[in-house]
Amino acid sequence: MKIILAGGGTGGHTFPLVAVSREIKKHSLDSIDFLYLGPKDKFASHFLEKEAIKTNYCRAGKMRRYRGTFLENLLDIFFNIPIGVIQSFLTIFFYAPDIIFSKGGYGSIPPVIAGMLLGVPIVLHESDVIPGKANRMLSSFSFKIYVAFPEKETAYFPLEKMIYVGNPVRESLLNGSQNKAKEIFNLSFKKPTVLILGGSQGSIRINELIMQIAPEMLKFFEIIHQTGYEDFERIKSQTSALIPSELKSEYHVFPFLNEEEIKSAYAACDAIVARAGAGTIFEISAIGRPSILIPLPESAQNHQLKNALTYAKLTGAAIVIEEKNLTPNFFLAKLKNIFQFKNIKELGNRAKQFSTQNSAEIIAKDIINFLES
Repeated sequence: MKIILAGGGTGGHTFPLVAVSREIKKHSLDSIDFLYLGPKDKFASHFLEKEAIKTNYCRAGKMRRYRGTFLENLLDIFFNIPIGVIQSFLTIFFYAPDIIFSKGGYGSIPPVIAGMLLGVPIVLHESDVIPGKANRMLSSFSFKIYVAFPEKETAYFPLEKMIYVGNPVRESLLNGSQNKAKEIFNLSFKKPTVLILGGSQGSIRINELIMQIAPEMLKFFEIIHQTGYEDFERIKSQTSALIPSELKSEYHVFPFLNEEEIKSAYAACDAIVARAGAGTIFEISAIGRPSILIPLPESAQNHQLKNALTYAKLTGAAIVIEEKNLTPNFFLAKLKNIFQFKNIKELGNRAKQFSTQNSAEIIAKDIINFLES
């Protein structure tokens, strides 16, 4: 059996493809051949190739909403996307897949359109409360749409196509240990540990916030801080100058956390500060930790804010702070409030109850059942 995986553009699109492919391999009695088809990016090329998934790249394009991008949008609409559809058409024609599983994002548009033209069955997964433009457009070509948030919270899709499954999370992330975390991060565990994540690419504005208040934060918390590659050297240098010598051993800064590191950080932390991408929210939920969510204001259709508010409403385990309200003192007060809650473990339990921890398995078994029927 042959499956095409489509999507790409960010880690939030790539990691669920990894999770589902692992579960399909685990539960299928037949030999499964995977092919990733989408734009070349560092997440797809690195993580999917590590899974021994063949990759075939195509051009793709997206509609940018900020000023000065009119010519770029025209180039994508009239050149990159059509070329990508032709490339995908040829790949799919010769590969002859049994199904296309699309995670959405601009990278999924050419493969799904080509698959539709060739009559290949298509299933989508949507992580956000407000679907992106790609999945909204492509939903009419699919016969089934897996959604991460409950159907009544998810907009735009027809109810008869939606199946509420949660968001696929790599199972390995649930199996971290504090001992391994102590070894990797050299943690002291003398204070509560706060994990700060800026998403797969980091967040300069969250980094700036932490840099301003790191000395004060470290009086109360031990910090693991993922900055993103581009901002790592600047933050490392400036925090080294700002943090008093007696507190430096409790600030642990990394450009990116690989799978072993992130699962260990999840096991060690008591609370998480993060953007509000769906992938991050569902990982926080799966490990059962209270959080402060800082939505990216430039996210398409402001979906990160809607994700965060919906998650906070349904769980009571997250505090949502919009960037316009993100002042150092206000943020630090809210972080301290989490640890003043009479039973912080109860907050973690509320977060965990929201998670569908076997989401990837549910999707994998459903796809396998379709292929075997």
